[in-house]
Amino acid sequence: MSELVFLKLGGSLITDKTRPYTLRVEKLKTLAKEIHAVLGENPQLRLVVGHGSGSFGHYAAQEHLPPSPLPDAEGRQAWAPYWRGFAEVWYRATQLNRHVVEALHAEAVPVVAIQPSASIVSRDGVIENWNLSPLESALEAGILPVIYGDMAFDSVRGGAVLSTETLMYYLAGHLRPGRILLAGLEAAVWADFPSRHQRVGKVTPSSYKELAGRVGGSHGVDVTGGMKAKVEQMLSLVKRIPGLSAQVFSGERAGNVERALSGEVLGTLIEGD
Repeated sequence: MSELVFLKLGGSLITDKTRPYTLRVEKLKTLAKEIHAVLGENPQLRLVVGHGSGSFGHYAAQEHLPPSPLPDAEGRQAWAPYWRGFAEVWYRATQLNRHVVEALHAEAVPVVAIQPSASIVSRDGVIENWNLSPLESALEAGILPVIYGDMAFDSVRGGAVLSTETLMYYLAGHLRPGRILLAGLEAAVWADFPSRHQRVGKVTPSSYKELAGRVGGSHGVDVTGGMKAKVEQMLSLVKRIPGLSAQVFSGERAGNVERALSGEVLGTLIEGD
């Protein structure tokens, strides 16, 4: 029986989040090679890849989206600066996605990008409707679907930034994966970030109560909540979906993504009680 796995390539892993619009070209090539190797070794593996926006979408959101999502004044001119910002964030997120798709294509991985802004409508930052038929068809055809952090048209806010974890959260509820792998720069979840002396090997809903106030932080600019938001979203999922596990691990070390996809437990394991 085939296994469904979600893999997120963190924005801090594939871009330099301390420098606007800066791609880590060689790292992305290496990650694409590892994904290709695993798919070649295990053709039964069904995989959805998602990637963060890194120094592309996050910087664009910080620089171009006005602080208030809803202008007080009425009329097209009042909204114009907001929609220009919306379009700029969309452009940068899509620009990064193209780099990811090209790296996978160069490794002969059959891949198709699933553009969130073209297929999702949200309400107050929560996905309200997402046509999953193209993504499901890609999986059935043996094509690798790639999703990514993006803008969405929002019935309350006008537009909303949707993180890759938010997308995976929604997808998990419909597709029921067995594992979710979050590959970033951090080797694990740390109980004392940023000093990184207290590594957390496993997090469950009950054990997180003692950690909640100490988990956090992000390497560079992040408008979607950083590590704390990631862990809490994964905890919510493992409570909802029996048998689901998630991992937070470093994709920086060569071979780690391949090892994690092959079933090895790295970094911090997140699972139910």
